[in-house]
Amino acid sequence: MLGAIVSFTAMAIAGRAISSELDTFELMLYRSLIGICIVLIAARLFGTLGSIQMRDLKTHALRNVAHFTGQNCWFAAITMIPLAQVVALEFTSPIWVALLAPFVLNEKLTRLRILVAVLGFIGILIAARPDISNIEPGIALAALAAVGFAGSALFTKLLTRSHSITNILFWLTVMQSVFGLVMAGWDGDIFWPSVVIWPWVVLVAFAGLCAHFCLTTALTLAPAAVVMPMDFARLPVIAVIGALAYSEALDPWVILGAVIIFSANYLNIAAETRRKSPVR
Repeated sequence: MLGAIVSFTAMAIAGRAISSELDTFELMLYRSLIGICIVLIAARLFGTLGSIQMRDLKTHALRNVAHFTGQNCWFAAITMIPLAQVVALEFTSPIWVALLAPFVLNEKLTRLRILVAVLGFIGILIAARPDISNIEPGIALAALAAVGFAGSALFTKLLTRSHSITNILFWLTVMQSVFGLVMAGWDGDIFWPSVVIWPWVVLVAFAGLCAHFCLTTALTLAPAAVVMPMDFARLPVIAVIGALAYSEALDPWVILGAVIIFSANYLNIAAETRRKSPVR
């Protein structure tokens, strides 16, 4: 889980550095192209190339549209509002998963999940403190990113029932390369990164894949109720980095809102873990 925290944090720092030259679509294009190479090399080394299949491409497409949308919103948001605020709003993603699960995974919408959603919404209002008459674009994008990540997580859960991680990551990078090429080239102008920016682009590609791999591995080694609370460490880490590197104020309201959002998530995870635990 420490690897996931480091990877997500590195991706945020690199994303800001890249924003001086590339728009989010161009970043996603180059990140995905590098990702294809990484996935194929890793699959060859570990002997999992044979697990790449062309089944369920519709589900892969839905998963990647959701993730591509969420990731673009996230990269845009980190250039507009403080990093800690982006991460705090990102923590609402599991709440959206709980609300959307009945429609994607045919799970029940319980009273607990409704309570979790209400608490999460309160946390959003405290962390973002939006001006209803003039909501900041960065706040709206960070909130939309959480919804996109939730959709990606739900469709990923569907795919993991019958597909390997190699297959899922392969179609992730291939499809998002196509999406990135179409969106970045819409105006007929795709910017080629400078020598200074290329290391940051490569870092984003590696960090993105590493974060997904570390988080998935952590969940296979320990219960979700143990793993997911550790992700909360990202908030103080990114808040300190934002203060030191970008002179962003340490806003106590953002921390309070994130605590409420985290508590709502933990309440849901703990209940789900108890429900799935075998009776002794």
